[in-house]
Amino acid sequence: HRTLLECPEQSAEEEEGRGGRRGRRSSGSSVGAGRSSSSRRGDMKAKLERSRQSARECRARKKLRYQYLEELVADREKAVLVLRHELDTYRQYFQEMDQGNIPEAVLEILEKDREEQQQEQTVLKHE
Repeated sequence: HRTLLECPEQSAEEEEGRGGRRGRRSSGSSVGAGRSSSSRRGDMKAKLERSRQSARECRARKKLRYQYLEELVADREKAVLVLRHELDTYRQYFQEMDQGNIPEAVLEILEKDREEQQQEQTVLKHE
């Protein structure tokens, strides 16, 4: 955001552009007051076409945004299902251990963990 002190050459159009509308002039503007009605109709048609084009672009952006969000939701739902399955698996392991049985999968996990620890220790010894 520049101030008038920094850029004294700012035109009146740039000052008008700071309002809510992007540099558009109102229909009561003195510029073009002497134009014919056919010229004004042409301007109105051009304005309507710009408005329609802007609306089409807005709808396209909205559609893309919703597609992206739907994909995001679907990915999260898949992740939730995977985690629920994992949770169920661990619940089954704990139920078996509460009954005094150690599941084969738990023994395999423990064995892999021991092997990894041994490998880390041998690497540390060689350093």
